[in-house]
Amino acid sequence: MTATAIPADIQRVEPAYKHALRAQAAAFWVPLFIAALVINGLFLSQTPVADVLPAVLGLIGLSAITVAPERIYRRLGYAIDARLLRTVRGWLFHVDTVVPFVRVQHIDVTRGPFDKLFGTATLVIHTAGTHNSVVSLPGLAPERAAAIRDAIRSEIRADAE
Repeated sequence: MTATAIPADIQRVEPAYKHALRAQAAAFWVPLFIAALVINGLFLSQTPVADVLPAVLGLIGLSAITVAPERIYRRLGYAIDARLLRTVRGWLFHVDTVVPFVRVQHIDVTRGPFDKLFGTATLVIHTAGTHNSVVSLPGLAPERAAAIRDAIRSEIRADAE
């Protein structure tokens, strides 16, 4: 395993998830940049720090929109077998979570506005316990998220019978 990739046995999420992340970042950073331009024009234009605030926010925002989504996508994946779901994520902090199906309480498939726009969904698994009791796997195709949900649900039913 290299430092820039996920383990070989892990499946990647949908490439469209990168675009959803970019759109979410833009929805956050563009208004901040506009506010920085307004503040700069109204209060800072005649000071020695004129144009510093928009320049700094612009660079940070541009990085958050262009670089961060690619890094997040490259380090997000999952594996599923007959008894458990494994999710791997982490750009700054690596998290490898294993969810045994016997601990699953209920399962949701969610789609926000950006998910709908880019054709992705998030699988949310609620488990028994308190630590890591909610595990989410974003960036799946809606059909794949529903198939995983149904597979987990059928496994839970088989264990209960």
